[in-house]
Amino acid sequence: MPRFVVLDHDWPTPHRDLMLQFEGGLRTWRLPPEFDLDSPIPAEAIAKHRNEYLEYEGPLSGDRGQVRRWDSGAMVYEQIEDNRLVVLLVGHKLCGRFELKTDGVTSQWILQRTQAINKSTT
Repeated sequence: MPRFVVLDHDWPTPHRDLMLQFEGGLRTWRLPPEFDLDSPIPAEAIAKHRNEYLEYEGPLSGDRGQVRRWDSGAMVYEQIEDNRLVVLLVGHKLCGRFELKTDGVTSQWILQRTQAINKSTT
């Protein structure tokens, strides 16, 4: 089953990286350092990362700061389209159905929780 991770990253400014396991790597979006799961969350698509980040915490090469795991868990892709993903995330903090969508023109996406799920029933 595919996995996801959200890392706190302190460089170049504090933010979180959402990483979804996908075809040999991690599709990645930069999120604000703090967010409300009941509101749309701006997400910037950034370069795909290596699967090693599913487990890694610590300093990054090239003086690019440090990362620390904020959440991680299993995931299921429910819909995959060019400009829209629907995923079921089962982590410690992110547990529910989430939609990521973009206009397809920019790297700007929106992450929105569409259904909260109680982890004890999954």
